[in-house]
Order: sequence, then structure tokens, then C-alpha cells
Amino acid sequence: MVNVVAGSAAFGAERARAIHGACIRAADAGDIDWLAPEKAIDIGFTGDPDAVRAALRETVRDEWLLDVNVLPGANRRKTLLIADMESTIIACECIDELADHVGLKPTVAAITERAMRGELDFPSALRERVALLKGLPLDALAQVYAERVRLNPGARELTATMRAHGAYTVLVSGGFTYFTERVAAKAGFETHQGNRLAHDGHALTGRVEEPILGREAKLEALEREAARLGCSPGDALAVGDGANDLDMIRRAGLGVAYHAKPVVAAAAAASIVHGDLTGLLYLQGYRAEEIKKE
Repeated sequence: MVNVVAGSAAFGAERARAIHGACIRAADAGDIDWLAPEKAIDIGFTGDPDAVRAALRETVRDEWLLDVNVLPGANRRKTLLIADMESTIIACECIDELADHVGLKPTVAAITERAMRGELDFPSALRERVALLKGLPLDALAQVYAERVRLNPGARELTATMRAHGAYTVLVSGGFTYFTERVAAKAGFETHQGNRLAHDGHALTGRVEEPILGREAKLEALEREAARLGCSPGDALAVGDGANDLDMIRRAGLGVAYHAKPVVAAAAAASIVHGDLTGLLYLQGYRAEEIKKE
């Protein structure tokens, strides 16, 4: 199946026909199926997926700002959603914003970036960054959440639509439970997990409570929830942007890199580069009229 979703601008019949023509040249392709007018299409085909990908690369121009993915046509609608939080469901990295309160955002953000690219050991990088926050008043967490944490477009539509069709939704993060609890409630996730910041009741102590939840914990959450639901990891959609999302993305039936670091984009079965989180619904074959506006 070829799935095409527009980013910020609509795309029309002419570009859809060009994409369809590429599919026809490479395989036995079916008709264009508009999932959303000027927004998203499916094109089924029988043939070599790699040949179709090559034909699409030759046809689709970068300036069209389209997310084009080739994926299996079977078992598209997933019964489990496992989503990273920071830079996926929300637009920021909370630890970087906390560091801004102590004048260390550039220092901490540089470590965050390297960790998300897979250049640093995640637990060690997290301990190093949290140590720099020692003495930060707890009021700063509430201020960061109120002023800087915003849901990415499509977050509520994603969870509401999947829940309406029987899926279970889980927010997983290498960040902190103060934020996962609130973001999960706001975005419509049914459960969440994250790391716990140690404090003395007034300020942060500069430590993270053990065990630190990172890459392995996200994979474990996927496998645990799939077993609890009586389904397989193949029935799950996992989405994230950083290196600590890699294992769950590789294990899920549909693993998606969302505006991701290069190491993640290279490993994921599908990528969203231009669009918002509703693209995860179109990847599953949902139509515009099925998407819940919540």
C-alpha cells in the first residue's frame, strides 16, 4: 500500500495522478483512494515494494511537502498505541525548559540533542542533566507546564479516534512523571510512564529516582501492554523521534518516525516529516470522516 499525506498545504489531483503513474510503472497498482480531500490518499498495489519506492523517489519532489510511505496493506488499524511524549506528542523537551530557569538551557539542550541522536548513553545523560537542576524550586515545574508545554497538532484527534475504534493508548517517556501525568490527561492517553525527579518537598535534589526508564522500558511497555490486551506487538503502533524510541519502533507492527532524528528515520518503517499527528491515522487507513475532532 502506498500512503500519501500532505503537510501544511493541500495537494490536488495533478500530483495524485503523478504519484499514481509512478506506482503503475513499478507495479500492478489499483485506483487512487482519497482518504481525505486534497489531504491523503491510498494506492494499493501488487508487486515489489522496493521498486515502488524507487519510482516514487524519482517522481515526488521535496517541495511538494508530502509524506509518502509504502507499507503492508493488511492489519493496518492497530489496537495499541505507544507514543513518545517530548517532541512527539508535545512540542518541547521539558528538561531543556526547566534548565532555562537556571540559565543552563543551551548546555542541557546540547546534551539532550546528542542523547536523542544516539550519541550518548541515555541514563548517564539524564543523570548529568538532572544534576544541573539541583535546587530548582518545584514551582518551576508548574510554570514550565503552564507556559511552555503544548500539544502538537493532531494529538487529541489521534488518541480519540483510536480509542473510539477499540485501541488502547499509552504515553511513554524518558522525561518526568510530573509532565507525563498531565500530558496524558490533556491528550487523552489512558496510561503513562516516565521517570521520577527526586525532591525534598521544596526543590529538586539533582537526582532521578531509580530505575531510570529509557529505551528498554519503552519496549517493555509495548510488550507488556500487548500481552495484557491479548494481542501481539504486530498489532501496535509505536511513534517517536529519538534514539530511545528505536527499540519500540522496530518491534511494533507499525513503527513511525515523527519529525525524527536521522538514526530513527533510517530505522522506522514509516516516517512523518511534513504532516501532523493525524498522519498516524491516515497511515492506518482512517478516513477524514472517521477522525474524532476532540
